[in-house]
Amino acid sequence: MVLPARRAFLSLIASAVLLTGTAFAPPIAAAQAVQTFDRGPTPSRDRARMNTRVFDTVWNLVRRQYYDPNLHGLDWNAARETYRPQAIAAADDRDLYRALSAMLDLLDDDHAGAISPAVARRQDQQRTRRAVMGVSLARQDGDQWRIENVRAGSPAAEAGLQPGWVLQAIDGQSWGVDFDVEEGRPLQLDLTDEAGALQRVSVVPRVMDPIPAFSADASRPGVVVLRVEGFESGLGRWLGQRLAEVSPETDVILDLRGNPGGLLLEADATLSCFLPERQEWATRVSRNGRPMTLAIMPGCGNLSGPVTNDVALLVDGSSRSAAELTPAALQESGRALVIGQHTAGAVLISQDSPLPDGGRLTLSRADYVTAGGVRLEKRGVEPDIVVVPTAEERRAGLDPALDAAIAVLALDPEDQRAQSAARRSIF
Repeated sequence: MVLPARRAFLSLIASAVLLTGTAFAPPIAAAQAVQTFDRGPTPSRDRARMNTRVFDTVWNLVRRQYYDPNLHGLDWNAARETYRPQAIAAADDRDLYRALSAMLDLLDDDHAGAISPAVARRQDQQRTRRAVMGVSLARQDGDQWRIENVRAGSPAAEAGLQPGWVLQAIDGQSWGVDFDVEEGRPLQLDLTDEAGALQRVSVVPRVMDPIPAFSADASRPGVVVLRVEGFESGLGRWLGQRLAEVSPETDVILDLRGNPGGLLLEADATLSCFLPERQEWATRVSRNGRPMTLAIMPGCGNLSGPVTNDVALLVDGSSRSAAELTPAALQESGRALVIGQHTAGAVLISQDSPLPDGGRLTLSRADYVTAGGVRLEKRGVEPDIVVVPTAEERRAGLDPALDAAIAVLALDPEDQRAQSAARRSIF
């Protein structure tokens, strides 16, 4: 969930690190994190004091508020003994948050993560005009980061960077939590391509307008593509406005690829655009073990009821949290086809808490089960039609998943159901 720094709301999102857009980093193994921890110079007294406050805040919040009071069987006191000395000894944010991340990785929970003040600032500036390279990154292993997306027209695109390449270093050092880009200052990137060959590329960041949180594309006859970057405030209202503009004969494609999730309220609002009011769509189970049924509430703008348009949702391996529970609910109800790649399986209800240094802790506060009884955490959503684009297709600007969605929605309803029943069909 995208949250103000000093407030906390229920959310469904994975921890994030931003260059431009959102790069979501699944946890790395704790053993790897310990190996990469390198004690720097002795911290100042003030630094050590702040390190202590930050670590103790994180450790106590996990102990008192994590959705599983047994912490998956972890010895949390032993974790404190291991990682507290590392955190206190950290001379900078890079080493402090490396120690925190290593400890949180023990939970094996994609939602559990601590981000530094610099990363928190980048998150808060995501929808503002600012200097960017134009790539979103996901952690692959240790300090290596894989390019998930390259923004069209960005410095990264002009320099020839490609999705799937792995960032090894920037200006000779690994990407870290304290890294910032500046307009006009060239950056030397060392990357390996999909063949493992080294690519050394210079990128000059420049100021660009933000990517809109929501956008509509009605350029294709009979189809409207609604792109949702995140389940951010105002999504339901925006969807209602867009859907009110299309005829019932127009096919609707909801593109949730690369969507990290967001506000639980907006996930419910999105479902209200397509499913009837009061229909049960999920159960959340909090730390006390008491289940609470989630039922759809009106929230799709000014629409008086759900639309009847044929619907498909596009997902991929970077669709997380709310971008998984939404397609799961529509898929289970038979209301929409899900097309693309298997989702991330990062579906817990989380909440952000501010840390004393300006960083943030994201922590899972409740479990989630679909109306059909499926726990999506570590499982994800299997598309009705699996479409895996090749590297060549991506580089050529082709979109086979979108093409497949348009093609299947053009079929008669019986043929659409046949496609859905087939499952694991590959275009």
